[in-house]
Amino acid sequence: MSKKYLALTAIIILFAVLVGPKIVERIRNNTTVDGSRLDQVATHRDSKSLVVMGKAPQFVLTDQHDKKISNDNFSNQVYVVEFFFSSCTSICPKMNKNMLEVEKQFFGNPHFSIVSVSIDPDHDSPKVLLQHAQDLGVKSKQWHFLTGNYATIMELANKGFNVYAGKNPNISGGFEHSGLFALIDKEGNIRCRKDSFGNPILYYDGLEKKGIKDLIQDIQLLLNE
Repeated sequence: MSKKYLALTAIIILFAVLVGPKIVERIRNNTTVDGSRLDQVATHRDSKSLVVMGKAPQFVLTDQHDKKISNDNFSNQVYVVEFFFSSCTSICPKMNKNMLEVEKQFFGNPHFSIVSVSIDPDHDSPKVLLQHAQDLGVKSKQWHFLTGNYATIMELANKGFNVYAGKNPNISGGFEHSGLFALIDKEGNIRCRKDSFGNPILYYDGLEKKGIKDLIQDIQLLLNE
């Protein structure tokens, strides 16, 4: 038997001894491709990979401090928009929890804001929204809870952003709405990533961990522009 063959055999045996058990363990645990490596691949994107879906609709509403807030307040900022109402007991608690995670990730960044628009403005006065923010444990001064004219807000949601919101007397709370979060860039454009088929997702799922993870990643890309 040649020395080359013996050396090659020794290398194969050594590889099997050192690496084999790790491969078997990953197969057993269904982690053949390490999640951390997938995360590293995901971070090799840039903001150019995010699709521009058009300009965010214009609005002028009132925040929890009774101050007028419009798109102009977010000039040169990245921000996220959601529609909710303070007495919601269905999907809002989960949306609130997930948005708090977004707040935590970017707390103190002067170039990032959150906009939560109430679809029940008759109940959600600035005073009510301020208490709601306090009850949630909101810390950021750049998280704006907005209220205003009901018809204006319905127009903003259903036509401006094209996300459903409306009254439904047959469900708890009397209102229903989508759990989607809109991402707006520093130029006022609605931005989003593409799905696995190459189609724009348009908005981010505010109810699922993956949607929030994707949103946080893409906020960071836009902040780095």
